[in-house]
Amino acid sequence: MIRAVALACLIALAPQAWAQRPATGPTLREAVDLMLSERESQEALEAAIQRARDLGASEQSVLEARFLYCVDRREDAVIASLAPEFVSRRELFKLEDSEIFGVREDWLAVVEYTEAIACLQNNDKEGFKQHITEAFWLSPKQGAAFAPHIERLRLNEAMKQLRLDFSTSLETLEGTQTTLQSATEGKSALLLHFFSPWSRECEESLEDFAQTATALHDAGIGVATLVGESDPDTRADTLALLDALPSKPTGLWLMDRKKRSLTSLLRIQSAPTMVLVGLDGRILFNGHPSEDALWNEISRLAPEFKRPASPPAH
Repeated sequence: MIRAVALACLIALAPQAWAQRPATGPTLREAVDLMLSERESQEALEAAIQRARDLGASEQSVLEARFLYCVDRREDAVIASLAPEFVSRRELFKLEDSEIFGVREDWLAVVEYTEAIACLQNNDKEGFKQHITEAFWLSPKQGAAFAPHIERLRLNEAMKQLRLDFSTSLETLEGTQTTLQSATEGKSALLLHFFSPWSRECEESLEDFAQTATALHDAGIGVATLVGESDPDTRADTLALLDALPSKPTGLWLMDRKKRSLTSLLRIQSAPTMVLVGLDGRILFNGHPSEDALWNEISRLAPEFKRPASPPAH
């Protein structure tokens, strides 16, 4: 999914001349900048939009602020809901009213992008391909912003064809052999947590994962962590990280195989990644642990599950 920081690197900022408000309040320039950078909450965004509107901000800039807010917060469903408004303003675009677009083609590319996301939300694969291809054609420099959605679509298509074999034998961190089946007994699903001791995000989120793994286990979902790099240094570094915790996180801790690895089978590109698997081997989710789709699927399987709050930073 794209982030506003990525988008900002790809879309040129258009120069503007702004009227000034007396020193007793913010200028229009300041109000618009605050509106475009607001990420705290929907309520805070609406308040920033109202301030900017009161000072004369264009509706084009308001729509752009809503778009950037949703992009940065990874709210694809809301981006899809904005598509009709983007489409309705397609021919009304004025470069002088824009805050983030340097040329008209960049604007038209984002219109196509919102339509592509709407198609993706509706499982319209052909519509998605049509609109995202047009977006690339209109603004190739924004390709890095569009590409993650194509990768997500391809991953989802691949996962639909896959059934995971729970009899797969893997080695534990301690050197014994076991199977994924041992983590599913009496459970409704299995969560695979792909981990690397060399990933800063994995290390920083380890304490949070430990609490989450316990809550998942108590809610009837098995947990197995797979260390993707199967070499002695990776094993030693993982054990060192676990030894620093008050107790080892719930669930299996396994080394992935070198041949026919689960990392390759499940197309894991980075750590941490979580894969939720049904007891029939179907892949219910494959992606980053921050994605709402993972926790929505877990809540569907285990309505009693309550995700623990993140521990305070040390």
